[in-house]
This record gives sequence, structure tokens and C-alpha cells, in this order.
Amino acid sequence: MTDPKDRRPNALIHESSPYLLQHAYNPVAWQPWGEAALEQAKQEDKLLIISIGYAACHWCHVMESESFEDVEVAVRMNRDFVAVKVDREERPDVDRIYMDAAQAVNGRGGWPLNALALPDGRPIYAGTYYPKAQWLRMLDYFQDLFETDRAALEKQAAAVSEALQQQYLHPETGAGEGLFSLDEIGQAVEAWCSGMDETWGGERSAPKFPMPADWDFLLHYAYLSRDMDVLGKVTLTLDRMAMGGIYDQLGGGFARYSTDARWHVPHFEKMLYDNAQLLGLYARAWQFTGKAIYRRAARETERFLQRELMDDSGGFYASLDADSEGEEGTYYVWTQAEIEAVLGEEAKVFNAVYSVSPEGNWESGKNVLMRQGSLEDWAESFAMEVETLEKILERQRSQLLDKRTGRPRPGLDDKMLCSWNALALKGLTASYRAFTEIGSLDAALKCGNFMVGAFLQEDGSLLRNHKDGKSSIHGFLDDYAFTASAFIDLYEVSFDDIWLSRAVQLMQTVLQHFRDEKSGMFYYTDARYHDLILRSTEITDNVIPASNSEMALVLLRLGTLFDLPDLKELPLQMLKTVESGMLGQLRFHANWGRLALLLADGLREVVITGPEFQHRRIEMQRKYLPQALFAGAGTGSDLPLLQGRFSEGKTLIHICRDRVCGLPTGDLSEALAQLMPQR
Repeated sequence: MTDPKDRRPNALIHESSPYLLQHAYNPVAWQPWGEAALEQAKQEDKLLIISIGYAACHWCHVMESESFEDVEVAVRMNRDFVAVKVDREERPDVDRIYMDAAQAVNGRGGWPLNALALPDGRPIYAGTYYPKAQWLRMLDYFQDLFETDRAALEKQAAAVSEALQQQYLHPETGAGEGLFSLDEIGQAVEAWCSGMDETWGGERSAPKFPMPADWDFLLHYAYLSRDMDVLGKVTLTLDRMAMGGIYDQLGGGFARYSTDARWHVPHFEKMLYDNAQLLGLYARAWQFTGKAIYRRAARETERFLQRELMDDSGGFYASLDADSEGEEGTYYVWTQAEIEAVLGEEAKVFNAVYSVSPEGNWESGKNVLMRQGSLEDWAESFAMEVETLEKILERQRSQLLDKRTGRPRPGLDDKMLCSWNALALKGLTASYRAFTEIGSLDAALKCGNFMVGAFLQEDGSLLRNHKDGKSSIHGFLDDYAFTASAFIDLYEVSFDDIWLSRAVQLMQTVLQHFRDEKSGMFYYTDARYHDLILRSTEITDNVIPASNSEMALVLLRLGTLFDLPDLKELPLQMLKTVESGMLGQLRFHANWGRLALLLADGLREVVITGPEFQHRRIEMQRKYLPQALFAGAGTGSDLPLLQGRFSEGKTLIHICRDRVCGLPTGDLSEALAQLMPQR
């Protein structure tokens, strides 16, 4: 290890990313990703080390401590290689190429991601975490090959590049119609659900990741099909997650994943993108089911976001670290003695409900708080009313949370990312629709205005990142897709046309700079990026839905709002391209599945006009209406969907589907009846 007195900053000291700045005083001569580093590798004829991670990554910290802080390792890396550090959250395009290379070379990936590449950037090998001795052996091996058998490395680079090119090859538009019946989708749902965990929810696997798009799609499908078995699988999963250790039972919010199959022991980092999406999912699940546990999870997660990740400007930070005091989870776990010191005699109630024991339910006598059993059953066992138990537990959680705030906090990644802020904005609008709390709308508007100032440029382009008042990276397709989607959402809960205008501006930029006419899909990067060996297309939905599937939904919504048939044809063309993959692997195409459901059942246009239009909007949007697209105004609007829909002095609700409308009505119940699924 280097003595702190002797440390000198490397080139990362000029970056804004907290992850890169974590490595700015490593003895390794790190450089940020960019043309300068690539040019140096070519001029000096050295292999590239491309090391990729993110600020909240536990094993990234471990490898830094073991290797990148070590002088012996640094000497070897600085002598023989050009070493590049990448924040995967700022440059997901770079991460995707070298992560896919890792999958192609050894069948697995993860972070930290460490790739070796020829001077021109073509990968020859990529893996994840390496202890010091193994890392040094690998560096020696590839450096020796580079000096003695360069042809072998050229052959390997060609093979990996060919594999990536095949993977990124844009599929031709499918020959089918791109439209699926609800029965066809149901068959794919049945095949998917057959592999789910019947006890703990989610997939039969460990670790377990919350997959918001999956459960949002299945919730939507259950609503349309009235399939109670599918709904049961959704509620089982959402129940188990909200009761599990993956959910912060004291402070709200979800950890990134559970290390086990029971949602018990999390990997404790908290990501903005997870919590933003889960906020919306639980709000919609409450709208559909009315289950109190979903309301609590949504409201507490929103409070967590505003309390711990929201900046005064209205923007949201990226993440909270898993580690504090040098150990993972220290901030969140408790010994029984610690709990009893705070709660006194009443601790026995809390300990029973939240699975706390003297020996601990995790490691070293520590407990990860996890609720088991219904509150009704616990209330009966304590011979008290459920309402009484709820009040006791609420008070106890507040006491323990107050105590916890005095502990050393996990590290904060305080950069702000455009697409993740868009997800937060979408979560806030979903919460406002469900619970009609004006604070949620205020936060949404504040976030939207922050995004306009920090990310949106006058020419309709977006920037990716923002920190300390600066933005420096051109936006990617996910930035455009989710921001346009969020702005449409913000229009729907405000009926302020400015948000639609901004969404249209973003759509036009995407159509001009990202579209591949052959496949109908959109590239992940626009033409301004010249530092990548390949231009990729993101199609498969993951923890965050694919940028193409979200863009397809944006095109459908804007095409409907502005009555543009040609625009509405584009998402249909995109769905044709992925139709075989969607039906065959619905689990990895859940957001595409939402598009298929909207096309199968028909997107409903809900137009509200007249003096009480805002009041009617609030009443209707409290309901779970996943197929509804809202527009409205009081006295007049330039929006094509609103033309001819005004009657002086009357508040009317118009329900339409594909330009076919029912009779306008001023009665809320009648309007809701027109929106009910026909199945």
C-alpha cells in the first residue's frame, strides 16, 4: 500500500464521477475513457486495461484495496499497459461492449469488469474480480503473448469482435403482423410462470433481483385477462419483497438484490433506478389490489428517495454504497442487544415480528430485519388489535431509524444521471396518481424542471450526467426514451402542454440521429461517439427496460396524442422485429410485452374537458388503468386529440380507441365502465 503522504493524483482527478474520483489517488496511472487514452495506446503500442465499475460496487472496492492501491501491481500496470477507468453508469455504451466480450470469452460477467484489449480497443479477454496474485499472473500472461505471439492475440481479438458483431447485428423486420391476441400472450405468460418460485415469489434462483418491468407487465396482463393465478404470483412476489430484508424495514427503499432465494439478506447498496421503478410498481399494485403493504412500501420508498437521494435542485443522486465503516451492511443491521437498548421491554414485540434473535439471522450475531407472517396473526399472538400492533411497530421503527441516523453513513454517489432521474420522475408521477399527495406532484415538477435545466439542450439533444453544475457526456438512447416517457407522464398529471412539446422535441432528435431504417430499431449511441469499436442496439429488457422497448412505447403514446398514424406504425414495426424473441422469452421482453398488451387491447384515449377537468383527472387516475392515455384542458387546446371536445360550461369525459369514441359523459362511473377490459 502507498503511504498517503506520498500519493499523487492521476488523470482521474479532473473527472466529476465519484467512482473515478475514488481511484484518483491510486498509484496506477489511470486515465478516463476517451480518444486520448486510445491514441496513447496506439502510439506507445501497449495493451489496454479497461477497468469498469461504479461507486456503490462492493467488490470494486475490494479489488481497489487489494490491487489498485498496491505499488507492485501499479508498477506492472504502468510499465506495460495503458490503464483506463470507466464509470459504467456514465458510459454504459463502453460497459456494454466489454461486458458482452466477457460473456463471449468466459460465459459470465459482473462488476468490477476488467478487460484487456489491443491498442485499437478490440477486446481479447474480459473477466470480473481478481485477487492480487491472480491479477498479476493474468497481466504477465497477456503481456508475454503480446511480445512473443501477437498473431494469437490478433486472432482472439478478431474472434471476439466477430461474436460481438453478430450479437449487435440488427434483426430484419419480422414477417408477422406484430399484433398478438391476449390468448397468444397468455400462452407465453403461462410458460414463464411455470418456472417461478411458489413459496417466495420471483424466479427460482439465488441471488434474486427485483425486476420491476416483469411484475408491471404481469400486473397489466392479469388486469386484462382477469387471470387470478398470475395476479397471485405478482402479489406473492411483491409481498415477500416488501416483508423481506431486501426492503429497508426502517427507512424505506430497496437494496439492489437479495443474495438468497428468500429476499432475506441483501447486497446492501441502494440504487436510484431500482427504487424509482419499484415506487411506481408498488403504487400501481396498490391501485389494483388495495393492499396496505403496497401503500406503505410505496410511500416509504418515496420518502427514502426524497430524504436521502434528492438534491435541493430537484435532481436525484445515483446511489448509496453497500459499505460503511469498511464493511458491507453495517449501517442497516442490528444485534438484539442494540434493539433492546433502544426499545426496552417492548422490544420483544419488534423482535418477534422482524425475526430478531440473540444469535442473529445473518453473521456475527447481526440481524437483517425481515418480517414474517401477517400482522393479523402477530396481533392475535400478542392478544391485541391489529391497529394497536401497527401503531406500536410504527413507533418502534421510528425510534430505531432515529438511532440509526447517528451511525456512520454509507457513501453517496452524488452524480446525477439523466435516464435515472427520468425513472425517478416516472415513479413520482405514479405515486401522485395513486395517492394524490401534492408533495409527490411538487417533487415531480421540481425534478422535471431540474432535468430541463441540467440535461436538455436548445437543439433538442440531451446530456447524460450532471455533477457540481456541470454536464459533459452526450446522452444515450435510454436518456432520450425514459426522459420523453417521463415528460409524457408529467403532462398526464398536470395537463401542461409544455411537457408534451419537450417530449416531441426529444422524439425528433431520436428519429434523426439514432434510427436504423433497416430494422426499425434505434442505436444506443448517436453519431457523435467515435471512440467505440462497435455501435450496439439495446433490445432485451433487464432490471431497467431496454431503451428500444421504452422508445417504442413513447412513439405509440405520442402518435396517439397527436393523431399521427405513421408515427404509430413505428412501434408496430419494432414489435415485429422482436416478436419471436418476445413470445419465446417473455421474461426478457417484459416491457415489449406491455407494448403488445396495449396493441392487443387497444390504447384508450381519455380526454377530459371543461371547468372541472383537473378534478376529474385526479378521480380517474387514482384507479388502475394501465391502458389509458390521458389528455385534457379547461377551455381550449392545440392538441389534436382535444379538438371538438369542448362544450361550454360542461365537464365531459371522452373515451376513445383507435378513433372510435363512446358517448361523452360527465359521470365518472360511466366513464370508468367504458374503460373496463372487455374479456
